Amino acid sequence: MANREGHRRFGNIRKRESGRYQARYPGPDGRMRSAPQTFARKAEAEKYLSLVEAQMMRGEWIDPERGKIRLRDYAERWIAERPNLRPRTVHLYRWTLGRHITPHLGDMPLNRIDTPMVREWRALLLAEGVSVTMAAKAYRLLRAVLMTAVKEDELIRVNPCRVVGADQEKPAERPVLTVPQIFALAERMPARFRALILVTTFGCLRWGEAVALQRCDVDLSAGTVRVRQAFVEHRGTGLILGPPKSRAGARTVALPKAALPVLKQHMGSYVGEAPEAFVFTGESGRNLWRGNFNKLVKWPEAVAAVGVPGLHFHDLRHTGNTLASRAPGASLRDIMARMGHDSPRAALIYQHANREADQGIADAIDKAVKAARRKPSKRKVKRVAEGDGPAAEAS
Repeated sequence: MANREGHRRFGNIRKRESGRYQARYPGPDGRMRSAPQTFARKAEAEKYLSLVEAQMMRGEWIDPERGKIRLRDYAERWIAERPNLRPRTVHLYRWTLGRHITPHLGDMPLNRIDTPMVREWRALLLAEGVSVTMAAKAYRLLRAVLMTAVKEDELIRVNPCRVVGADQEKPAERPVLTVPQIFALAERMPARFRALILVTTFGCLRWGEAVALQRCDVDLSAGTVRVRQAFVEHRGTGLILGPPKSRAGARTVALPKAALPVLKQHMGSYVGEAPEAFVFTGESGRNLWRGNFNKLVKWPEAVAAVGVPGLHFHDLRHTGNTLASRAPGASLRDIMARMGHDSPRAALIYQHANREADQGIADAIDKAVKAARRKPSKRKVKRVAEGDGPAAEAS
């Protein structure tokens, strides 16, 4: 605000040779700072200085010098400073960053990234043919990085990732196998991998959890498998054995009795006697790689033969989760425990799907009942024809 004519109480404004106005102001440390952009009108520069002064009075002001770090540098540091990330997650984050984020926004200072810029970046990804699912993953990663810049490091005031719906994925509906198809697929596999299909499906296991099972994790008497570790594939490093994906991932899962004979035969034929012997391995006894499995078992041909072309191995877990959610009396907590999820979100999806299916069944029954009630009985039609009905009485 002005103190006396031509002077301001806070900051100063000068007109540059270009005709635009530059605003400067003193920070709490006494050093003068310039607005990140010039203004077309003097009134705009005055409004900017008033806002900065108000932020300082409320303790909300952030030194713009701190936000000049490039997104590329800050994001790399953000990933490196999260030691609890799984190796596969680190690889995925760096790949997503290098493929979809830094080529477009990497050289921008954090404090120059705004919501219109984020919206334009997402639109460009989609225009380049990036799927909605991948664009959503990239958006969520960018939002997480910038949220740390806001909340923890206080480099910027607000997170510019505020594009409605940009974080939502729309994956295609994945197929669910019938029980006969599950066993048919297992029969299509080489003998040493039949049990893998049944245990993964009926145990609701992830690939990394299934191939990390050891003899000590299988209790044939109780009909259970214990999940306490998982393999993660990391190119350049190899297979890394670590804890399950989440805290709830450590669990013991009961298998249906129909799957146990195949598993028992497998344990006797292909698994070493040592407690630490891995249950599912290749012909050479080495641990299985997900990337090699399809070729090894001729997966495309097998899934096409049982009537589900395009089936992914992960769809076996999806099938198992669906079967589990249909079990009478299964609660949300029960489904979460079997799936190995901390959050009820995924379990709720399966429960919601089954409620919809159940409602569909009820609707179909209702239609059948209504149709039956509308249809006249043969007895009534016969009586009318013989002159026993109301029409005959009227005559």
